[in-house]
Amino acid sequence: MNKNMWRLAAMAALMGLSTGAPAQTVNVICSVQAEWCNMISTVYARTTGVKLNMSLKGSGEALAQLIAERDNPKTDVWFGGTGDPHLQAAESGLTLEYKSPKLPELYPWAQQQAQQSAYKTVGIYSGPLGFAYNTELAKKKKMDGPHSWADLLKPEYKGDVQVANPASSGTAYTMIATLVQLMGEDKAFEYLKGLHRNVSQYSRSGVGPLKAVARGETAVAICFIHDAPQERMAGFPVAALTPSEGTGAEIGSMSIIKGARNLEQARKFYEWALTPQAQTFGALTKQYQLPSNKATPVDANVPDFKKIKLISYDYAKYGQSSERKRLISRWEKEVGSLPH
Repeated sequence: MNKNMWRLAAMAALMGLSTGAPAQTVNVICSVQAEWCNMISTVYARTTGVKLNMSLKGSGEALAQLIAERDNPKTDVWFGGTGDPHLQAAESGLTLEYKSPKLPELYPWAQQQAQQSAYKTVGIYSGPLGFAYNTELAKKKKMDGPHSWADLLKPEYKGDVQVANPASSGTAYTMIATLVQLMGEDKAFEYLKGLHRNVSQYSRSGVGPLKAVARGETAVAICFIHDAPQERMAGFPVAALTPSEGTGAEIGSMSIIKGARNLEQARKFYEWALTPQAQTFGALTKQYQLPSNKATPVDANVPDFKKIKLISYDYAKYGQSSERKRLISRWEKEVGSLPH
């Protein structure tokens, strides 16, 4: 356990939480990066005596698992990942209504996420969609970093763009929904067909393209830009930009699963995860989303939302199962099936 984790463990203990050997468990699907999941798991067990059985999955895969386990749920809480799949899980009756007493402590966008789902999910962080690029590779290939969606269609980016597959990644679905709202659906799909010519690979997870940029395997990734500072701190030549035409943002969410076997402990974890103390874990593990609790200190590496042109993203509409299914099916038919 590093110094930050010990500090947080001590802080939690001072808050009056009991310590001891883990005797009870909560089964959690964790859809944020592994470092964050691991810190939550370690500190929570040490400070509460409750073990978190963590399963790391992208939000698209997490939703698929919950659908498959509908009649015999093996999960208690789904933590993190893009909010659209959480809204779809709520609509499909996979998650449980729970109105946290901490809701007034959260930013309006996090409260709205709860209201739109009839309190079956809640916002725990937000992060903008944009581009990460390898500065050394861009210089070597004499290309500028992309400043707009239109830039990604330029011939110089052929074979040098990566994005995730929307069937498995909430990040990629957010991209499609953003483009549809920005351009209109038909124009958005024409754009995606043009983008396809420059895409070298569709990864399973939303963070995969960013890792490829850091390693110099591709010049550009379409990703949530709050993940870029971590790569930069690790010494990789990664810079991030948001498109000038406008972009969407995810509302990372958390849900209690309907039929949870450890419901009482699931609610306790849910409440804990909404505290400012628990929400500092993101930045402590170099994950720089904006936390949803207004009292949580905001790290300097968190993107400044005031400087980003954000669209008025319709979370209610694009969080519907039918809309997600329809748009992904259209993408698979019209874009994903095209040869490179």
